[in-house]
Parts: sequence; structure tokens; C-alpha cells
Amino acid sequence: MKTNMMAEMTWVEYRSRLKAGGTTVLLPVGALEQHGHHLPMGTDHLLPTAICKAIADRIPAIVAAPIAYGYKSQPRMGGGNHFPGTTSLDGGTLTLVVRDIIKELGRHGVKQLALMNGHCENLFFAIEGIDLALRDLRYEGITDLKIMRFDYWDFTTQATLDQCFPNGFPGFALEHAAVLETSMGLHVFPELVRMDELVDDPAAVFPPYDVHPARQSWVPQSGVLSPARGASVEKGKALFNEYVDRIANAIREEFVEAV
Repeated sequence: MKTNMMAEMTWVEYRSRLKAGGTTVLLPVGALEQHGHHLPMGTDHLLPTAICKAIADRIPAIVAAPIAYGYKSQPRMGGGNHFPGTTSLDGGTLTLVVRDIIKELGRHGVKQLALMNGHCENLFFAIEGIDLALRDLRYEGITDLKIMRFDYWDFTTQATLDQCFPNGFPGFALEHAAVLETSMGLHVFPELVRMDELVDDPAAVFPPYDVHPARQSWVPQSGVLSPARGASVEKGKALFNEYVDRIANAIREEFVEAV
């Protein structure tokens, strides 16, 4: 069986792929977080994993098992951690999980690693995990691991945003369980999207600051921060293909052409 998924390989197959050289390991990092009434709670790791799998069909790459839990959901990004089902890690825990996985990959002989984030709140904990892992590996004499880190949505072009939002893009800040994620879900895992359960709340309005403890009244009861009306399979396919194309090209440039 030919597979690019690390979890589906035997250790012998994995070792052989790494020894052949030129293979990038893709590590999806997401979350288990509410995504309204219509999207599955695993959206933030299901989407980057699917993108990674498609990239691995184009370039020499192995997709590591995703980190399916992320940092605590924040009201102005993901609705907040108070929703049942949202299951989060402390920042220090996520940092150490990222660190430990990268250290193990370095020990395996991985030279090229691309960490794809699918949950906004993970950003700096993932960066810290990378930094600590590289520092520890240097102490162990492993200095040839190179890492890319990115949020997949940063590869969205203005042309695709114009296609998805003919009346103007409201911004990524409110795109939680809204048009982009819903459209991607309709393309990647249509069987898990409950469009008949879509709640058409108005977009959330937040002040330019946070309050602790979090003020739950700021967040729409559905958990969706911006209306998902207008989402479609066609938009999801356009987004997905753009991410696969542009990220695969970026990996080629960083790990192949830069050598």
C-alpha cells in the first residue's frame, strides 16, 4: 500500500522514505473547538490535515499525525473556551507537545519540516515549541533540521477573496465557522457539514480589548462570529486548490530551490 501518511506506514517504510532524501515532513497543528451548529469541532485539524495530504500527493512529503488539540479558544477569534466540547491545552503544554514532536522527528533524521497551523490561538506557542526543539537538538549535535511555520489562510490571494466575498471581505478576525471554513468543509468533508443547522446570526461586534474572565455575552450564542451564508462547494474548492498550489510551491522554494 502506497501512502504518504506517517501513521499508516510501517517504521521500515518511514525509514526508507527519509533515507531516500529530499522528503519534507508536514505537521498539521489544529484544535478541538466549537464551530457553530453546522461544522464539526475538529475543523481546525481536519482542514490542515487534508491540505497536507493533498500537498504530499504533489511533492515528496510525509504527513505526520496531526496535533488535534490546541491552545484555549479566545472570544474574539474562536468564540471562547466556554462552549461544551471545546477541549484545549494550556499554552505551556502545547509548547512542550510541539517541542517534543519536533525533537523526535529530528532524531528520526528529518531534515525538512513544515508546520501548518489551523487554529489562530496556537501561533506563538507553536513558535516557542519550534525554538525550544531546535535549541535542544543543537545540544544533541543535530543542526541540519530546517523548519517552515505558517497559517494556511495566509496563502489566500485577493482574487480568491473577491470571488468568495463579492460584497467585500469582512476580515479574517471574524472568519470563525463562517464563509471560508464552511466552504472548505463543504469541499473537504461534506458529510460532516450540517447546512440545515446553519444559524444566521449577525456578525459579532467586539471592542478593541479583552476582558478576563472572558465576557461570554460578547459572543453570539451559536459560536459563529460572522454569517456563513454564501458558503459553497465551489468556493471551498477554489480555496483548497489555492492553498495546495501555493503552499506546495513555497515548500519547493524554501527546501529545494534554496539549497
